[in-house]
Amino acid sequence: MLHEFINWILATVHDWGYAGIFILMALESTVLPVPSELVLIPAGYLAFEGHMNLALILLSATLGCLAGASINYAFALWVGRPFLERWGKYFFVRPPLLHKTDEFFARHGKISTFTGRLIPGIRHLISLPAGLARMNPATFAIYTMLGAGLWSTILTLIGYFIGGNEVLIKSYLHLLTIALIGGVGVIIAGYWWWQRRIVREGK
Repeated sequence: MLHEFINWILATVHDWGYAGIFILMALESTVLPVPSELVLIPAGYLAFEGHMNLALILLSATLGCLAGASINYAFALWVGRPFLERWGKYFFVRPPLLHKTDEFFARHGKISTFTGRLIPGIRHLISLPAGLARMNPATFAIYTMLGAGLWSTILTLIGYFIGGNEVLIKSYLHLLTIALIGGVGVIIAGYWWWQRRIVREGK
């Protein structure tokens, strides 16, 4: 069944082109298990062979991610927020916790949304707390696209340069995950230092 699912993803990229990339990346940005690696690496290889345009791949992928993330954001905003405000106390989510979430995203929503798009396992979930916290929609869209665009670029370029070598892809994906997590750690550390400096200068 898993093998058939993977073949369906690859066939969708090949047969549906940019529309397929948009749809699959939108699904990947919700809560559905569509690995972006199986979408963008083959697309990058097709670009290398001259069958697709690299810029259009990245545009389709980034807009698809934004569409899927926006679904999560809207669901959390319009369904999750009212539900938790009314029934959250029965799930140990009381108003003070929601208030703290609001405060956190008001101060750190940009960096959280951007870096969250680069972390496997968190990529498709970061939109939910953003919606719960009523993060500004324009800000959410901008930083979602920045993070999604960077992730899409990395995977597409891997497919473009080494898409024909499966052994190298497996090696690079492992190193990529480690490098991304390390890079996110550096970004967060730099952001934390910058915030501390602002607080010190403001005293």
